[in-house]
Amino acid sequence: MATPEPTARPTALRWAWPLGTAVTALAATAALRLRDPHVTGSWGLCPWKHLTGWDCPGCGGLRAINDLTHGDVAAASSSNLVVVLLIPVAIGAWVLWLDRTRTRRPVPSVPGWAWGIGLVLLAGFTALRNIPAGSWLAA
Repeated sequence: MATPEPTARPTALRWAWPLGTAVTALAATAALRLRDPHVTGSWGLCPWKHLTGWDCPGCGGLRAINDLTHGDVAAASSSNLVVVLLIPVAIGAWVLWLDRTRTRRPVPSVPGWAWGIGLVLLAGFTALRNIPAGSWLAA
């Protein structure tokens, strides 16, 4: 007796995660546009910076997104260059996710070595922005 094929997820469920992610990202961006993170404490404090005095890799990220919503790429880059550089990557990954959802092909996984390189680069960015030579990267 043949095993029955698993039933495919209904169309609405297949699209729920990628579309829900987009709605969440847009809502967060709108919130950052409406409540200015340039005002100290408007979105709370970075626990890492509060405890150590050092900028974490995400410090300035909220200000960078706020600056981008105002079309000021230079100010956004000054707040957090990594966030500005990763936004096109995130959008590209989301578009790939949409395409894979549409075509019902699996989303490719990121190889472990790529995660390792990314973590090393992020650690380097964090260290550099906290020393005098990299003060131009500080939040």
